[in-house]
Amino acid sequence: MAAKDFIVAIELGSSKITGIAGKKSMDGSIQVLAVVREDATSCIRKGVVYNIDKTSACLTNIIKKLKTLLKSEISQVYVGVGGQSIRSLRNVIVKTLPDDTIIAQDMINELMDNNRSMSYPDLEILDAATQEYKVGTQYQIDPVGIQSNKIEGNFLNILCRKSFYRNLNKCFENAKIAIAEMYLAPIALAQSVLTEAEKRSGCMLVDLGADTTTVSVYYKNILRHLVVIPLGGNNITKDIASLQMEDSEAEEMKLKYASAYTENAEIEPDKTIAIDAERNIDMQTFVDLVEARTNEIIQNAWRQVPQEYNDKLLGGIILTGGGSNMKNIKKAFTNITNIQKVRIANTVTQNVTSTDKDVNARNGMMNTVIGLLARGDMNCAGSAINPNADLFSSAGAPTSGNTGDIHTKPRKPGEMGNGVVMTEAEKQRAEEERKRKADAEAIRIKEEMEEKRRQEELERNKGGFFKRTAASLKNFASKLVAEEPEEEDDKR
Repeated sequence: MAAKDFIVAIELGSSKITGIAGKKSMDGSIQVLAVVREDATSCIRKGVVYNIDKTSACLTNIIKKLKTLLKSEISQVYVGVGGQSIRSLRNVIVKTLPDDTIIAQDMINELMDNNRSMSYPDLEILDAATQEYKVGTQYQIDPVGIQSNKIEGNFLNILCRKSFYRNLNKCFENAKIAIAEMYLAPIALAQSVLTEAEKRSGCMLVDLGADTTTVSVYYKNILRHLVVIPLGGNNITKDIASLQMEDSEAEEMKLKYASAYTENAEIEPDKTIAIDAERNIDMQTFVDLVEARTNEIIQNAWRQVPQEYNDKLLGGIILTGGGSNMKNIKKAFTNITNIQKVRIANTVTQNVTSTDKDVNARNGMMNTVIGLLARGDMNCAGSAINPNADLFSSAGAPTSGNTGDIHTKPRKPGEMGNGVVMTEAEKQRAEEERKRKADAEAIRIKEEMEEKRRQEELERNKGGFFKRTAASLKNFASKLVAEEPEEEDDKR
């Protein structure tokens, strides 16, 4: 029987694209209905699209497989945006107000809009996280209703390369897949693996992926820093492969023997590790190689934490992703960061039921795509597929609708944030709306200036008339005064 009510989310990872469909209950629990995957090593690198045609084909296959399993058309999907080049940058917008002004929501929206209108060379603003507002000398989370003559908005802009953003949108456009919403994958992940206490007291979330490591810093329930560094578990695999073996053998050895930290007493002198039936490598060499690369990843992740938050991470460090399964990874993080409170988030905070082995493995590798599924709130189900029709042919059809038709009206700045990323169609509409407002404002200013010139000209004309009249009267009076003695002389 065809599923009638479900949500679909798609994550573009370092080496594969994952599609997931599921239902959410009123209590927040999730029932996973289908999970499909496509190898993307030939078209995606470090979570970024570099081959549009091949990625579009992978996305088409993902939708086709999901339709087959669900026996239903898919009207739209939720998409996670992540990968290399994503980073955060602070920005301050200041607005001077007349004395005794009471701050209104429209003023806050104007600050948000001005911030999102910032231009960065070759970079696109994906999202803007409000840090706080400075009113006078005080910082406020919600300044509406406060009286002041100046307000300062502090924002954290999440950026990525424009080419990466355009390529991602182009892939879904080519595959004719309508996007219900785009989310920043790291923020969707954080919302599903972090507790409110961790975000409030300050924490560092580290997603240890195959090709990238994503670092998110939270304090007082606000995202303070986000960056993706181009180092991951595959770097360890490549280092092991340098010991003259295939990548597949190196990956197998990493999963079997690698440890993020090894006590010297545990390393037996002259002990070797078997590569295959004929070759062995020295255990000390293997341990040194793995630890060196692992320490490099951890040190680079730790350097991303802004200095002012180093002593504010009372919630500790939370590790997730495939790399969090490495033996003694918690000990390695503690040794380098000196933070004793380290937790591994093997699964999301929501209750999840599924028959998929990867979801039930609870090894942190499915947390991001489940987090994206948890963010969805619109039904993605289309019409049921005719069971008597060619199922594979039917499932290959594009999703119904068009991305540009879903958000027909550009959203206001206050409706964005919290990881929501505008699609390219929305950005175009928002740009058109901004241009329309700018043109209307230019016309208004021009009309006001013309009216001012007319008034000034009128005043000048009035002034000239009065001056001329006064001058005429003066001349007339002078003439009368000059003529009076002559009349008296005539009389005599």
